[in-house]
Amino acid sequence: MSSELSRRAGAARPAAPVRLIHLGLGDFFRAHQAWYTEHAPDGEEWGFAAFGGHEASDLLAAQQGLYTLITRSAHGDRFEVIATVSEAWPATDHDALLRLFRAPEVAAVTVTELGARDHPDVREDVAALRADPAAPVRTTRGRLLAGLAARRRADAGPVTLVACDHTAGNGAILSRLLYEMADEVNQELTGWLDENVSVVATVADRVTPHTGPSGLRAVAEATGRDDRVPVTAEPYAEWVLAGRFPAGRPRWEDAGALLTTDVTPYEHRRQWLVNGSCSLLAYAGSIREHATLAEVIGDDACRSWLERWWSEAGRHLGRAAAGLDAYRQALLERIANPRIRHSLARIAADGSRKLPERVLPVLRAERAAGRVPEGAALILAAWISHLRGHGAPVSDPRAAELTVLAAGPLAEGAHRVLDALDPELGADDTLVAAVRDAATRFDRVRVS
Repeated sequence: MSSELSRRAGAARPAAPVRLIHLGLGDFFRAHQAWYTEHAPDGEEWGFAAFGGHEASDLLAAQQGLYTLITRSAHGDRFEVIATVSEAWPATDHDALLRLFRAPEVAAVTVTELGARDHPDVREDVAALRADPAAPVRTTRGRLLAGLAARRRADAGPVTLVACDHTAGNGAILSRLLYEMADEVNQELTGWLDENVSVVATVADRVTPHTGPSGLRAVAEATGRDDRVPVTAEPYAEWVLAGRFPAGRPRWEDAGALLTTDVTPYEHRRQWLVNGSCSLLAYAGSIREHATLAEVIGDDACRSWLERWWSEAGRHLGRAAAGLDAYRQALLERIANPRIRHSLARIAADGSRKLPERVLPVLRAERAAGRVPEGAALILAAWISHLRGHGAPVSDPRAAELTVLAAGPLAEGAHRVLDALDPELGADDTLVAAVRDAATRFDRVRVS
């Protein structure tokens, strides 16, 4: 019979005092920011109060904030109880939120996702906070601003906001959206933000696949404990942070995080080497009849194309190029992990949105240096062949337009698609020729 997963049952250390707040109680937070805090040498001094959906928060509260992290490597699973979440609350518990923001001992707030800028709920939150700064609100941005307004009224001191979503420039985006909303609600609050709130930008990376019923069974069989909310993650984790923490923070750097003055080179490293590689393998690999990343990495042709792309992208990483060999080796191990299933069809979706960030900056830098970027051309060629009906099914917001442009003679289709992606690409005859030549191999489906 499974035993209880709780602090009173001796499953983990006592709850740490709440000095951190997290908005968005999802799997990524629990496998990433909470994990880094768990492994910080002073983690027992830094507890999270996390706010999320009713079901997750209720189940986690019933386990006194404890849950099992399943670290899933190619060689097996490792099970670890994470004790960093000291309190779990439904996002709708506005009183708990304001109480915690008023606490002077709270030093930082981590935020996973802010939502769409112009969502109607944001407009409703602005109106509610204008009428009453303590009014219940519905969006993450509204809750964040309501909490900061409560902190201002309580004169509780400075606090740091840590942007943890996967968007490039997440710190600047968080700051801009927060200030825009504050300007509409109360301009006096804007002045207080200037003096009391620091915004930290981050690069956060760790794959956290959904943990289904099999994960619950695996935890019970391996540990003998009944955990209703375990989370699964790959072994790899990265966290790069840039910004000030005037009220303090855990020693995350001793758990493997990197503190720097600018996260931009590390954003590029993730976008180009990780995400760009996934796009290349998704299009080329599915054309070669593979289904997952773990399958395609064993294909010698795809592996050679990957190495070519990495060499190109690595030339433009600046300070993030330090330790690049180790980063590439770790990425190979991540891709090859057969127990974290990455569907090529899923990765191939939304190419028209993904490729401008993942590939075009490197392409432009290579062309500016007078080089023909063979790796970038391969990615674009594989994508164009995908649009022409090879490999994974097309799932793209511009599918109706792009599939028509890609059809017909390859030379014309490649030119039309590149021109639609960026007119400068379509006007670059040397690049168009390189992409066309690469695409002839993919258009034959079985490439050598």
